[in-house]
Amino acid sequence: MDAADLDYRVRTLSGCIPPLLVSRLLELGHSAEVEFQAGCGEWFCAREWARLLGGQGRQAEALEVLAPYVATGWWPAVRAEAELLEGWGRVEEAIERARPYAQAGDRLALEFFARLLARHDRGVETLTLLRAGIDDWFLADCLVDIAEGAGLSEEAAALLEGRVEAVPACGDPDCDNRRTEPSNAVELLAAIRERQGRVEEAIALLHTRTTTSVNGRDQLADLLARHDRIEELRVYAATEYHGHAAQRLAEVLEERGDIEGAIDVYRQPGDSPARRCHGAVFLSELLARHGRGDEAIEVMRTLADSPGGEEDWIVNALCTLYADHGRAHDGLAYLDVLKARHDGEEEWDFFRMRLRLMAECGLLEEAIEQARAHPEGDTWYAAWSVSDLLAKAGRTEEAVAVLEQHLPFNSALLARHLIDLGRIKDAVGVLQEPRTQPAEPVWTGTFSPELPV
Repeated sequence: MDAADLDYRVRTLSGCIPPLLVSRLLELGHSAEVEFQAGCGEWFCAREWARLLGGQGRQAEALEVLAPYVATGWWPAVRAEAELLEGWGRVEEAIERARPYAQAGDRLALEFFARLLARHDRGVETLTLLRAGIDDWFLADCLVDIAEGAGLSEEAAALLEGRVEAVPACGDPDCDNRRTEPSNAVELLAAIRERQGRVEEAIALLHTRTTTSVNGRDQLADLLARHDRIEELRVYAATEYHGHAAQRLAEVLEERGDIEGAIDVYRQPGDSPARRCHGAVFLSELLARHGRGDEAIEVMRTLADSPGGEEDWIVNALCTLYADHGRAHDGLAYLDVLKARHDGEEEWDFFRMRLRLMAECGLLEEAIEQARAHPEGDTWYAAWSVSDLLAKAGRTEEAVAVLEQHLPFNSALLARHLIDLGRIKDAVGVLQEPRTQPAEPVWTGTFSPELPV
């Protein structure tokens, strides 16, 4: 067992038993297999087995399970050990186990260690620890998050204030390529000011951003909603390019029971294709939530029929609405229209939608037959859909046979079927099939004895 091998298998979920199947084994009563594999280098089995032992008060045994993994110097194993120790009230032991990895400067270890300290009223030490990592958006976010509970928000703000002004990325004062370090300095400082009740300052800061949306959310829109500044949110939503401010406005109106008002927000034409497209999707979801399925379908049908709307994810959303509202036959008719537009050809991404609708219509055997006859029906990606249909028809052994033809693809799905059939050793063998590994080793725990300052 070594850190590089563990790291590769866990990152890629290859050559190992993944978490969902560990849970499935335990759910079906195969705890002995999980215990056995925990001692054979299966990290997810070891982690879950240690948790179960700890929950039974068998702390020493739990630590013994993790010990071989911890001995490799692999951080995730050390973190799991520290989490167990903290959960058992052995906080100082947890801190000392994690400390060397934080000292080495690994950002994931630093973030964990900082939050561990903060949970146990050591905020000043946490601030000192993270100060040197302020250029890293991930660690800066952690610092600001922790500062609130530790009563150190002003100290965190002072660290960020000098960093909100963009500077040349290349060091040349005349360079037009400018950035802030950390990249989220403006957003983090605004979050602190809002928490301090300095809302106007927070709003002014957020208006200086170059990137307004992160992961589909707009911080300014969320702030305006929290402070009931709905008219300002309306003004902002009318011009915000991505449509995320409009989405937040509609959410607020829906929460207040103003369904028609929320619908009107989504019906407003946007200036960007992204806003028009996603606005239509959000509108259909809103309508469906309030029992207006036929209107939701009409919205998505209009989007799918618009120029550029014939994308697989859009058509899939439409077909899902058809299926969820008892109109699977209408969904099939729509797919027939699309197929006719393409001279009778239907790519697999669209054909697999047909299979689901056929199953909803009670045409399961016909769906299996058509799937196998499709030009792409013998590919590894089609095997997933074909096996699902066979399993629904109670023909699990046939589903297994289909998936076995395309290993190593779909190995997790094959293992799931084998587990359900009680063929545990076969399932484990499929999952543990060796894969090609990178030659470059991961960091194994060599660290400096000094904390960053």
